[in-house]
Amino acid sequence: MQAAEELSAVSGTLSACCALGVVRSTLYRHRGRLRHPAIRVRPERGHSRALGFEEQQAVLTELRSERFVDQAPAAVYARLLDEGRYLCSERTMYRLLSGAGELRERRDQLRHPAYAKPELLARGPNELWSWDITKLLGPTKWTYFYLYVLLDVFSRYVVGWMLAHRESATLAKKLIEASLKKQSIGRGQLTVHADRGTSMTSKPVALMLADLGVTKTHSRPQVSNDNPFSEAQFKTMKYRPEFPDRFGCIEDGRAFCGGFFDWYNNDHYHSGLALLTPATVHYGQTAAVLAQRREILAAAYVQHPERFVRRAPRPAEPPVAVWINPPKPIDASGELQ
Repeated sequence: MQAAEELSAVSGTLSACCALGVVRSTLYRHRGRLRHPAIRVRPERGHSRALGFEEQQAVLTELRSERFVDQAPAAVYARLLDEGRYLCSERTMYRLLSGAGELRERRDQLRHPAYAKPELLARGPNELWSWDITKLLGPTKWTYFYLYVLLDVFSRYVVGWMLAHRESATLAKKLIEASLKKQSIGRGQLTVHADRGTSMTSKPVALMLADLGVTKTHSRPQVSNDNPFSEAQFKTMKYRPEFPDRFGCIEDGRAFCGGFFDWYNNDHYHSGLALLTPATVHYGQTAAVLAQRREILAAAYVQHPERFVRRAPRPAEPPVAVWINPPKPIDASGELQ
């Protein structure tokens, strides 16, 4: 914050924040704290009507006693009144039990755990794969074929795919195992990410990945943004002009998918890869392709410099790191931006 303050005195607040990557509201809040330091310190004091610490402990001790431990606060409150005693209100009993972590639903109900947001990083090919299954319409109503696709997140290269009549953990296991062998994946090298479908969370797949030293992660339930690269790849396929409304048979589907994935890997100039093909990035040909593009653009600039007003043209660079759910940045004061 101190650097931002010093720079803003010279170049202005907006320019200083842009240069240092600081959010303006954070800088304004920091200035307010410096101007009014008394606002930052608030004496901690309870309400005048609140129970004291010893009174709270007395209530908790009564609630934990053998005769009241399995009764609701309402029953405890009523019993104490009938005995001529008043410790606190029924609501205060609930509040004290909740603060002590001793309040829960007594009925046997399904409780969903708190799922953490997956934050996954890939800095090169074969570090992070994403996989999913989508349905392709069959020849008649209510008939489907199931397309399994394994995608390298860094390069967007489809490392494996399969079209089957059903969704099966056994088939998924075979596809993943064959793709790992084809890409020569070593132990501890790869993380495989998927949603929470039955095949993705199945025991055969989990045991196979564990045996091969592959880490597996899953999306949060009903959060498609946790698996965005597979979803985007399916959209690219289904929005192709030649994608049919229905497939006459599974052989038709396999023929289409074979041609599509060959185009997608080798001829598709991906917008997320600076218009490089997935195969170019996956197999380490990025530097050679970019060097050729730089030469062509440099020659174009020499021939007609007046057509490039701002600067000499240069090719876009692909990302050096790809995230699934990047963490929120933290500024110099330790606050989330």
